[in-house]
Amino acid sequence: MRLDGKVGIVTGSTKGIGRVIAARMAVEGAKVVLAGRSVKRGEDMAAAINAAGGDSIFVPADVGNEHDVEAVIQTAVDRFGTLTTLVNNAASTELINRSDASVTDMALDAWDRILHVTLSGAMLMSKHAIPRMIEAGGGAIVNISSEGSYRPDPKMTAYAAAKSGLNSLTRSIAVGYGAYGIRANTIITGMVLPPQSLPLFQANPPLWAKLQAQHATRLGQREDVAAGVIYLASDESGFVTGAEPPIEGGSRVISNLLTKSEIFDLQVDGQ
Repeated sequence: MRLDGKVGIVTGSTKGIGRVIAARMAVEGAKVVLAGRSVKRGEDMAAAINAAGGDSIFVPADVGNEHDVEAVIQTAVDRFGTLTTLVNNAASTELINRSDASVTDMALDAWDRILHVTLSGAMLMSKHAIPRMIEAGGGAIVNISSEGSYRPDPKMTAYAAAKSGLNSLTRSIAVGYGAYGIRANTIITGMVLPPQSLPLFQANPPLWAKLQAQHATRLGQREDVAAGVIYLASDESGFVTGAEPPIEGGSRVISNLLTKSEIFDLQVDGQ
């Protein structure tokens, strides 16, 4: 198993990509701490991992709250004896969908709250995880970013700024803590939609055609991102740090892309 002996925390792991990442890490032998705000989903997820032969625990947490962050880190060490891996996946998705906007329409409160979870949360988790990783003799931090950090949607200003900041934070950690055996990398994700949203696109032929055309290969799946996390969290990537591998089906080389606001508008309309 590729993560045998690793102890990892996955933020935002009660749904979506984070849920798949956490499950895959457990399959690969890691002991996993699930962190998120949905207690029922988190407890159910931990129970499912344990029933399948894994070893996990759920800790309710708002990663923008430093007290909660400290509790997650301490629980990992108390339960599993060490900490080697951190996956910063949490983002304020509901708020982004509802309140993100162009610069001239941006409410300061929405801006602050989006950056608080998506960027400051990753900083706080890293701040408190790194000393534990140093005690462990090294570790790996994997941050989940987006192609929106390079090709921003003008109606999603805070999201783009938060993800661009996350990319920069990753490089700072890589440079600042490499001497301690800590690696930090950012995955640049493309359009990875939840399976239940696909019928909404299929019911809208122009958007469905555009969605398919913006990938050089196929539509993305959550498992694609999880596979990248496993590589970056494992010793196989021991010479990889400060990198931003794209997992986006070639969409960065295709010009006619759907914007994230088009995606979110369709999903809201379809609910």
